[in-house]
Amino acid sequence: MSIASPLQTIAVGVIVERTKGTSQWTDFLWRPVSVLVGVPATAPWTKLSDDGEHTTFFAGVADIELYRTETPYYQENLASGAPLLWVALRPTETDPPYALLTVTADPAEGEGLTEAGNDLVETVPMPMAIQEAVAAFVVEHYVERTFAKRKRDRIDPEALA
Repeated sequence: MSIASPLQTIAVGVIVERTKGTSQWTDFLWRPVSVLVGVPATAPWTKLSDDGEHTTFFAGVADIELYRTETPYYQENLASGAPLLWVALRPTETDPPYALLTVTADPAEGEGLTEAGNDLVETVPMPMAIQEAVAAFVVEHYVERTFAKRKRDRIDPEALA
């Protein structure tokens, strides 16, 4: 969610699960469970399955935006052995109770999304086709950045007097 334009976007569909709550304070628990590669021809919040305890919905379509400056984070995510996507849902006052906010492959952005208060942010496994697309993006755009430690300016004690 940068001000700059992404160099590449990957459209994904998001699957959300609703389970019955086990406490007296909540009727249902919601969580993203997976993403689909591409855009299915299904309306957002279409019920996909219902077994009485678990109901899955197609929550809608989001774009994973890839930025050249975030390639080190994508590379770390891919190198983790179990790459993840972060899905953020924002509560609404209407039905359906959540709106699809964003999907990201950047772990730093995913962590930042958790600080927004009431948003529901969960990780889901990154499908292999998206792993391959992100890996190709990293290979094409990755630039090694060297760490340059800044030095403080010396204060002239005479100038402070």
